[in-house]
Amino acid sequence: MTGPPTRVLYLTGWTRSGSTLLGNVLGELPGVQHIGELHFLWRNGVLGVGTNSSCGCGQRVTECPLWSEALTALPAGIGEPTARRMLALQHALLRTRHTRDRIAEARGLRPVASGLTELLDQSAAVYRALTKLGGERLVIDGSKCPAEAAALLGRDDLDVRVLHMVRDPRATALSYRSAKEYIDPMSPARSSGYWTAFNIASEFVGAAAGNRYLRLRHEDLCADPRRTVTEVMRFAGLPDASPVDRDGRVELGVNHTVTGNPDRLRRGVTRIRADHRWRTALSGGDIAAASAPALPLLGRYGYPFLPVRTAVPASSPASRADAPAAGATDTPPPDSPVPSGSAR
Repeated sequence: MTGPPTRVLYLTGWTRSGSTLLGNVLGELPGVQHIGELHFLWRNGVLGVGTNSSCGCGQRVTECPLWSEALTALPAGIGEPTARRMLALQHALLRTRHTRDRIAEARGLRPVASGLTELLDQSAAVYRALTKLGGERLVIDGSKCPAEAAALLGRDDLDVRVLHMVRDPRATALSYRSAKEYIDPMSPARSSGYWTAFNIASEFVGAAAGNRYLRLRHEDLCADPRRTVTEVMRFAGLPDASPVDRDGRVELGVNHTVTGNPDRLRRGVTRIRADHRWRTALSGGDIAAASAPALPLLGRYGYPFLPVRTAVPASSPASRADAPAAGATDTPPPDSPVPSGSAR
């Protein structure tokens, strides 16, 4: 390796946690490039067989000027055989249940699995290419795959910081209850099963990463956006002033995200604010179903074990004042199925 390691902020945890919004907010800073979920470059961007093959700028990933240039740096090229090879390696090495193996390898406690270096070389090449295309100070990868975060920690050509984002599983359950453009709905129990699995795996990563790890609650981001964004910026090595104003507003421009929540396509002034609708919109049964699989972590994250459902006032419909922050949800990883409540 020549020159300093490429600085990467890798976002992990379960989806619908606000990572898309936070990545786009940080992407407004000079020298910072938010690239969305790079893990899905091969499936969605190259093969075009996943949930969404568009770049955040609105063009197909392979036709976007930025990605067309960045992909020329890939060691194995971007043809279909390479893409299918990378997908096979991801499936074999980077599912949630592989997290502890990847941690052991990153810490030098066991030999690196066959194919892992080949796979990570592709991501590292993309990160390096993006340092010449607007990401010279920081590249933000919102892939949220704990095993991948663990593996990347072992690279000496990358300066990887891991940001673990969490959100109350009942709010996540409401977000998943309805389909959203190219995202299918999910039951409260299933959503919380994934929530627990991905967050436990992310906790393992945090224990291994030490001071290269920060956990952030969605609720804290919404309660004090300016202060919280500043905290994340300092963690990522950015001394700038926060792009969020005192009222929690930020102006979002065009981004070049690979996959991610449909809200990544929004532009203009966005206000970061809380969404408490789950307290009225979910039934008592749904709240219980979403709470049960998450019990091992609720107390750790400061969430009530079984909150009381709030009744909707008879005089008015559910308030839109608590509408979710634009972009505050994310795309579920379709290739990482985990049984309810399991951290395989």
